[in-house]
Amino acid sequence: METAAATGLTFRDAVDSDVDALVALVESAYRGDSSRAGWTTEADILEGQRTDADAVRAIVAASDSRLLTVERDGALVACCQLEHRGDHAYFGMFAVSPALQGAGLGKVIIAEAERTVREVWGATEMHMTVISVRESLIAWYERRGYRRTGRMTPFPYGDERFGVPQRDDLRFELLVKPLV
Repeated sequence: METAAATGLTFRDAVDSDVDALVALVESAYRGDSSRAGWTTEADILEGQRTDADAVRAIVAASDSRLLTVERDGALVACCQLEHRGDHAYFGMFAVSPALQGAGLGKVIIAEAERTVREVWGATEMHMTVISVRESLIAWYERRGYRRTGRMTPFPYGDERFGVPQRDDLRFELLVKPLV
């Protein structure tokens, strides 16, 4: 596996001054025409925002979470949320710059996130939720060792903080990976 040094990546916890850049990165990876440059776009199933400054600021400030910021040559290229939940950690808000998707960065970043939660929090599992209709994304996570649980939670229809759904069959599925 590639190391962070081999890929030229620097990992650090986000700070308040990163919030606007992080919101722009997440939005570019998931929404609108810019997201279509990468393969993680949700533009065909959701319009509107993916996150906002208040939500990102809350993650940065929370004592039980980290927003892992990934830079290459001083430029923000990716991020992911890590939240400590007892014996497991939650992985969310994973975004890689659309122009850099498909180059193997995601594999390196998720491996670093898993290492971090094992070492820092002693987490024995990583949990995440993925919109169940995102089959190619779920398959990517399965290739990284995550398994589908079949446990679904409803999409928050009517709460535009999470986007404006373009279809009526959206749900979140829990994916889990043992970290031991």
